[in-house]
Amino acid sequence: MNSAFRRPAPLEAQLIEGAQVVFDDRIETAALRVENGTITGVDVSADGAIRINARGMVLAPAMIDIHGDAFERQLMPRPGVMLPPEVALLETDRQLAANGIATAYHALTLSWEPGLRSVETGWEVFHTLARLAPRLTVENRLQLRWETFCFEALPLIEAVLAGPLSPSIAFNDHTSMLMRDPGTPLQDRPFDHDPAYPVIDPGHPELAHRVADRAQRAKVPAAEMMALALHVWARRPEVLAKIEAVAALGRAAGVPMLSHDDSQPETRLIYRTMGSRISEFPMNHPTARAARDAGDWIVFGAPNAARGGSHLGSPGAAEMIREGLCDILASDYYYPAMLGAMARMRADGVASLAELWRRVAANPAQALNLTDRGRIAPGLRADLVLIDWPDGGAPATRATWVAGKPAYSAMAMG
Repeated sequence: MNSAFRRPAPLEAQLIEGAQVVFDDRIETAALRVENGTITGVDVSADGAIRINARGMVLAPAMIDIHGDAFERQLMPRPGVMLPPEVALLETDRQLAANGIATAYHALTLSWEPGLRSVETGWEVFHTLARLAPRLTVENRLQLRWETFCFEALPLIEAVLAGPLSPSIAFNDHTSMLMRDPGTPLQDRPFDHDPAYPVIDPGHPELAHRVADRAQRAKVPAAEMMALALHVWARRPEVLAKIEAVAALGRAAGVPMLSHDDSQPETRLIYRTMGSRISEFPMNHPTARAARDAGDWIVFGAPNAARGGSHLGSPGAAEMIREGLCDILASDYYYPAMLGAMARMRADGVASLAELWRRVAANPAQALNLTDRGRIAPGLRADLVLIDWPDGGAPATRATWVAGKPAYSAMAMG
């Protein structure tokens, strides 16, 4: 077996030699020593360590995914077809490791909708991850992507906040989006609780169309979903107070908080005053600039960058990076997109690879208060990814380490 992929004993030191190493501000050939899960030296002697030949490859900090919901495709591979959560989450863990992601915040939508995004499914995922923890290869955390009209989710939010791996909280309002008048573009809608928010007429055919899409995902009759949506919409006068209550829980627990799909500087300001310092997928330039001016973190989707643009008509990630308006890239709905985005933007000359890589490692680590990872430096956790990246070719993950332990390995044949 190639020495690069021999599983070492728990206390054996490793020396990864000859790779192009992605440091914070540069890329250079170096040897990296790892011992007891920690990076212990750069360009030091082997001193009895297992020597791993990584010549011709790129060694980078393993990626940190601030928001990924691709696990939903494992839970429900077809509309209405649910698989056991153990099977789905074990497969998700393998996919993360194979894509060089060592820390993942699963965007667990906690909605009033039945089915995949229900509170009941949220409890299942939470309990299943806790049971599977000893068997998982990467660090699986939760982003509590809370649908703000779903009051039933508060006990689950409190339970996750008390768990061993602190989550993040994302304030999400697809209910107001659902009830938005079609004459107002999604990207320019007012703050969701503005008294002048443009609301669709309940008899409008566009509302029926939107509800039918949700009903298909939840596998319930469209009429039942419509009745539920209108029932939940009647809670609107109480929602802002619930948001403030959940934000208070987040502040007390010291967890990072995000607001999702901000469409106005006012929206960002309101969530910022509650303690949310991360703007996740701002939907236009003025909102992103307001976040930048206030020193907030700004997140865009890696699929957007890998594809060359947003499928929703929102700002493109590469464009926002060039303008200094994107700090972090998230896998969003496709785990391979994080590495794919690095390749596309490196080829397009958006920035140097060292600068780009900060958006999938060092920056999310800092935004999420993960002070022990995200960079290659002595004393930090050895979360690493080794990449086969030929000039002009697509990159491929060859090995991933999480806290120094092999999580994934693959070698090309021949």
